[in-house]
Amino acid sequence: MAKHEGLMAESIRLSGHTGDEIDGYLARPLGSGPFGAVVLIHHMPGWDQASKEMARKLAANGYVTISPDLHYRQRQVVGVDASHEDVSSFVREEGGMPDDRCLGDVSGAIQYLNSLPYVNGRIGVIGFCSGGRQTYLVAGSLKGINAAVDCWGGGVVSSEQPVTDRQPVSPLDLTAGIECPLLGLFGDEDQRPSPAAVAETEAELKRLNKTYEFHTYPNAGHGFFAVDRSSYRPAAAVDGWDKVLAWFDKYLNVASREEADAVRAGDD
Repeated sequence: MAKHEGLMAESIRLSGHTGDEIDGYLARPLGSGPFGAVVLIHHMPGWDQASKEMARKLAANGYVTISPDLHYRQRQVVGVDASHEDVSSFVREEGGMPDDRCLGDVSGAIQYLNSLPYVNGRIGVIGFCSGGRQTYLVAGSLKGINAAVDCWGGGVVSSEQPVTDRQPVSPLDLTAGIECPLLGLFGDEDQRPSPAAVAETEAELKRLNKTYEFHTYPNAGHGFFAVDRSSYRPAAAVDGWDKVLAWFDKYLNVASREEADAVRAGDD
């Protein structure tokens, strides 16, 4: 059963990269909290209903969640009424989301969360597909992250995604900078990331003595959480969500901002 039967959700505006105003989706449990908070990084298909539904799921389980629209600027070019498919196709044609813009937008979402009086100061990040890669990028680049979850993020290793001007670093090369516990969920039939890429990532995390857990599900491919796709695998999805919620429960749930500060000081 969800921890919070009452929640509210709404579209918001937040300050992203270079101060750009972008759209975001905020879902929160009702009550004064304090609650842990999560930035949900959407998949390549975009800031769609599936992403917003997952934000509401996290809110129903006790986490204030923001999903920033990382494709907001492209939508202004393609057309505000364009389909998510058309916008994501345009993003691909451009060469993907620039890493600096992603970091700026996620940083803006974190600042927004930390400004809310009912947030306890502990911030998690979760991302799916390209958002999984971006979660690894965020964890290795930004301060103030207390837990991260990479859901089948492709392109973390250079063998799957060569560097470009827009994405000038392999996220794996940022592993030394990861200061938060990292959970990874993967399918053994996925090709992006492939099992070999997952093994390479795990080897680097282990070499650098990072706190992490990786789980790979048999007979599952890319996007096995997606209830509206043929890739959906109910048993793996249920277990995966249980692991996500347990991860955030372990690292984000503290009683107050003061306790969060004390925990953070202890981590240092």
